[in-house]
Amino acid sequence: MSGDATAILGHLDSVSAIRAQVACEPLLAARFEGVKSFQHARFAGTYGDLLADPAYNGAARFFLEELYGPHDFTARDAQFARIVPALVRLFPGEIIATVRELSELHALAERLDLEMAHALVAEAGLDGRRYRAAWRQVGQASNRARQISLMLDIGRALSRFTRNRWLRHSLRMMRGPARAAGLGALQQFLESGFDTFAALGAPTTFLEMIAERERKIADVLFDADETLRLPAEFDTLDFAFDA
Repeated sequence: MSGDATAILGHLDSVSAIRAQVACEPLLAARFEGVKSFQHARFAGTYGDLLADPAYNGAARFFLEELYGPHDFTARDAQFARIVPALVRLFPGEIIATVRELSELHALAERLDLEMAHALVAEAGLDGRRYRAAWRQVGQASNRARQISLMLDIGRALSRFTRNRWLRHSLRMMRGPARAAGLGALQQFLESGFDTFAALGAPTTFLEMIAERERKIADVLFDADETLRLPAEFDTLDFAFDA
């Protein structure tokens, strides 16, 4: 098995193990999903201006739903795990490298969300103050930085792919074989990313805005000086946990 296939399967196995653990503990599951919902709502608030801007709406929504969404991808992940060797054979190397980063981002996000959920076990809900406290308790600044870098790398790759006519043509030609091999969900994700970034007039500007805002927020969350105010969207978020 190739190194890419081994890495992708390793990340998917990590996600599967986390999901199995969470499924056995209803209270932990409620907090785990609460963290995801909080982060999804926070992202929507942080990028409300881009979501409202016709020039950036598609890209912002792609990030919100595909890279920052609270969705349970268990069924998709299980499908991917079964056909990873076929995936590596069927898709061009550049795309496989991006799928590898996507699987790493997925596993890293799940692991950090689980750590956040554990840090909230004594809490009855989640608001900006509790989120900040849990974030600092979990720590892992290097992994938080890696999470942002992976998200940006995937965006840059999708933007780069749109300028490669051969790659775009190859992806379109893969529709039938991809569906036949059980890769329809991956095909849809890649084509959605292609279409989104092809329509984006200034992808570099968009990605720079994402990087700047995410890093500023992470810096404030990690700072021990709680007089430093988080962006206003944190003040409006308050989630109760329903186990």
